[in-house]
Amino acid sequence: MTSDGYNNRSHAQLNSIKTDKCPGTRKKILNKRLGGFVLFAIMISAVGIGPAFASPYAVQQNQVMANSTATSGNTTTTSSANTMTSSSSTNTMMSSSSSGAITVTTDKTSYNDGDKIAISGSTQDYITDTPITVIIISPIGNLVKVDQVNLGSDKTFSTSITATGALWQAAGAYTIKVQFGGPDRTAQTTFQFAGSAGGGPSGPTMKVDGTDFSVTYSITNGKVIGMKIDTNSKSLVVSIQTTGDGVLTMTLPRGLIDAKNGNTDAPFVVMNDGQESTFDQTSTTTTDRTLSIPFTSGTSQIEVVGTFAIPEFGTVAAAVLVIAIVSIIAISSKTELRFIPKY
Repeated sequence: MTSDGYNNRSHAQLNSIKTDKCPGTRKKILNKRLGGFVLFAIMISAVGIGPAFASPYAVQQNQVMANSTATSGNTTTTSSANTMTSSSSTNTMMSSSSSGAITVTTDKTSYNDGDKIAISGSTQDYITDTPITVIIISPIGNLVKVDQVNLGSDKTFSTSITATGALWQAAGAYTIKVQFGGPDRTAQTTFQFAGSAGGGPSGPTMKVDGTDFSVTYSITNGKVIGMKIDTNSKSLVVSIQTTGDGVLTMTLPRGLIDAKNGNTDAPFVVMNDGQESTFDQTSTTTTDRTLSIPFTSGTSQIEVVGTFAIPEFGTVAAAVLVIAIVSIIAISSKTELRFIPKY
């Protein structure tokens, strides 16, 4: 062995002896090696090759992103996993708002003056205490009716409207729009309407028994037999005979019957054979109010209840007679006392 080889081995052995005898030196060497491994791992993690060094939050976010992408291709990526989850949920609920969140239909495609339009539909979701808004627009763009309908627990709704009166004069395609919850959850349908003659009926008139008033009316699938005032219930009672489902439209003079809350018009109450019924007030003026009342086949009596009804002649005559008798007795008593001779 040469002196150089001997010297090299001697240096190695010397270094080993120094390392064994100097724990601090060995620690420095291990720290350098460990630092090299850590630096290498950080570099690999930075370029995305080693996900094992990523933080648990990043892994969770990546999982949320993957799930969100699988759930909805339209989900917008955000920097927060919670925000992304909320966006995905909202998007899922609202995605069918324009094609399935709510539907609406009518029982027929065309109607004539005085017909009853049956409107129904369903929703994809049920929201507590949130009604369905129903809007009807005429062919010339006028607002015909706005109504709110309660949604059933089975996520269906229905209502009916009588097509007659001044707002229904235009003939053509009418549009029904429904909205549920928000402006994105809407649907609409159309139907054809032949047009209405106007605010009040153009049919015959009938004198109300015991009064000087006459009521102008029109009726489909039936005829009016008689009209009278019930002063006890402040109502107008109309007797009819029917041949099927129909509509009775009447223009009621305010001097005959009216419904007021102070100086403001109040709604009438309509009873069909003793059961409260729906109706439409199609026209109102300072002198009269026009009601359109649907009825079913077999209905025999329609009663319109207000807050005021003119008394019949019999009641007035009885009151006048009582007042007259009392007045005569009072006058006679005074006259008799005046002309009693004094003795």
